[in-house]
Amino acid sequence: MTEYWTLFFSAFTSATLLPGSSEIILSALLINSPDKLIPLILIAGFGNLLGSLVNWLLGAYFIHFQDRKWFPVSKSQLARAQSWYNRFGIWSLLLGWLPVIGDPLTLLGGVMRVPLPKFILLVGIGKFARYLFIAGLTLAWFEL
Repeated sequence: MTEYWTLFFSAFTSATLLPGSSEIILSALLINSPDKLIPLILIAGFGNLLGSLVNWLLGAYFIHFQDRKWFPVSKSQLARAQSWYNRFGIWSLLLGWLPVIGDPLTLLGGVMRVPLPKFILLVGIGKFARYLFIAGLTLAWFEL
């Protein structure tokens, strides 16, 4: 049971600006228990999706402080990000699983007030697909 919480917490933090190693943990757990494929993917996927929801909430909430000196993004950077988002649209959230750019994309989803059902659907597709891919690679590599 502890291993499930470890995977969930790692997947959750991996989706935020905090570091995580959910892919390694998922692979290690699958090597030890390949019969737990579905629960492990579900735990990792939901943990990662919840972390992305935190990003959405931060984006939706912190945009109210954009006129403050301490705000971490300049007006021009924010305008550029919003312009980029308007250009590529809501479908860019399918890339929320990517390292480095995925977290800012989900944060931008909050800034742009993407409706939560659409956000959850698009980000969730990408997150779960990534864990399915990693699980498939792990099982194939170790011939489990």
